[in-house]
Amino acid sequence: RDVDEGHRALMRSMDGMHEAMATGMSAADLDVAFVCGMIPHHRGAIAMARAELAHGDDPFARKLAEAIIAAQEREIADMLAWLATQN
Repeated sequence: RDVDEGHRALMRSMDGMHEAMATGMSAADLDVAFVCGMIPHHRGAIAMARAELAHGDDPFARKLAEAIIAAQEREIADMLAWLATQN
């Protein structure tokens, strides 16, 4: 089946996410590994939400995408700040 640009954008949003998650989760400290794995996971969610905003038209889905972007960006900032405090 032919895949439209919106679906291609959703699929591209996952490019590299799993590899980055696996790399992050290889940290020796479990807590650091968890946070390092979650950052690319959240970035993937943001990319998916941006694909929805670029190609979707349903008001509920678009509002959800906006909320996801705001929440995930805030959580990424929190995780990066926490990581900066780790040895």
